Amino acid sequence: MKDIRRVIRLSQQVGLSTRQIAKALNISRSTISDYLRRYKQSDLKLASIDGLNDSQIYASLFPIKADTEKKHQKPLPDFSKIHTELKRRYMTRQLLWEEYRQAYPDGYGYTQFCQLYKNWSKSLTVSMRQIHKAGEKMFVDYSGLKWKVTDPKTGIIEEVDIFVAVLGASGYTYAEASRDQTKQSFINSHNHAFKYFKGVTEVIIPDNLKSAVSKACRYDPDLNETFQDMAEHYGTVILPARPYRPKDKGKVELSVKLVQRWILARLRHQTFFSIEELNEAIWSLLDDLNNRKMKKLEKSRRQLFEELDSPALKPLPVYSYELREFEQCRVSIDYHIELLKCYYSVPYQLVGKEVDVRFSATVVEVFYQHKRVAFHKRFYRIGAYSTQKEHMASSHRVYAEWTPSRLINRALSVGKNMGELVKTIMEVKPHPEMGFRTSLGIINIAKKYDKEAVELAARKMIELKSYRVRHFRSILKNKTYLTARKKCDLTLPQKHENLRGALYYK
Repeated sequence: MKDIRRVIRLSQQVGLSTRQIAKALNISRSTISDYLRRYKQSDLKLASIDGLNDSQIYASLFPIKADTEKKHQKPLPDFSKIHTELKRRYMTRQLLWEEYRQAYPDGYGYTQFCQLYKNWSKSLTVSMRQIHKAGEKMFVDYSGLKWKVTDPKTGIIEEVDIFVAVLGASGYTYAEASRDQTKQSFINSHNHAFKYFKGVTEVIIPDNLKSAVSKACRYDPDLNETFQDMAEHYGTVILPARPYRPKDKGKVELSVKLVQRWILARLRHQTFFSIEELNEAIWSLLDDLNNRKMKKLEKSRRQLFEELDSPALKPLPVYSYELREFEQCRVSIDYHIELLKCYYSVPYQLVGKEVDVRFSATVVEVFYQHKRVAFHKRFYRIGAYSTQKEHMASSHRVYAEWTPSRLINRALSVGKNMGELVKTIMEVKPHPEMGFRTSLGIINIAKKYDKEAVELAARKMIELKSYRVRHFRSILKNKTYLTARKKCDLTLPQKHENLRGALYYK
């Protein structure tokens, strides 16, 4: 059509001959003659050609051919509907093509059907082009654009992060402001997202932030234990996106941009005095984002969510996930483990063994070889003990290697004061074996000093009624055992010019 426009313009406007036009455009004279003949027979005018599109000019110059092509043109499939249907589980193009041919027996063949859909899908964005099955994936990420919250009392401005989660099939989006990207905030945001979606997807696809991935790797990343524990609670799995591959999470990348453009941009003139206030504003605009119709699919994200994702999501558990931390501890000879300077008992058979500890804000659970062996209420006071009777070795009379008498005799080999100190430690504890750890620590420190200094330090400990290992070490190191406690007899003068006496107050 571009050549036809040039031929008509050079002939009618410039006045060139057929030979000259053929030489200028490198087109045969017979073809140029045919174009000019058809132009003269049509009702086209030189002045109106620029205002017509190619199809209109073609229909005027080749009316019979255009009618023939239009007559034999096959009905096109509804590509928007096909794209939506492909997101359903177990749906195939073959089945959709068969349904198309049932409606239009003279329609396109399977190969042309697939090629036409492929050509149509190129007009979609990258994230829309990918086919995600309903209820299969939830993509999560943080917006690179932070937001600000002002403290109403101090006026200090604090930057907060914006968490975004999106469902793969429908693009249904959730967003909230979070104080930071720590494990606690990250887990809480997931709890809120699942509650908003009213279900759980089969897979969570996060970025490689530390709260999700302990060690990033393209092939075998190490997941954060707490994040993995959360996934097990909800009955889902985690597949982190490959590092430096944003196309792996194109769906959430697009949703982050939409949240920035359609939500945060509208809030730029407002001042927020708390995260809760900011989230209320975000959630009110989030409904507008999810209710907007997408041009290519002619449906909103909410409509697609109700049609595709919502029926396919797994049900939520009864309780939301509570953040839990993980540690490895070795069981001491007093059958207690030390966790954040607090002590919890385990069965006496596990003395010297490595155990796995899982703890939350309220409880502590101890596992050995993936079997739970102890359960305690969480303590926060430094030095607190939680001892369960069924864990005690004394009740079973099999604790042969270490006994209170053995430790006392070992201390007496150093000196009388050391023996008295260890005996006192045993007596002040709720159970004698709870003093094993402290007694052993004191005895081991005593090996590094001469007996005379150790005896003096032990006597000092008894006088001060202090039974901590660090106190014993400090007394020996600073030689404070050489300083005797001075007794001060306070005597007041009976007569003095500044003393008023009892008579003054009568």
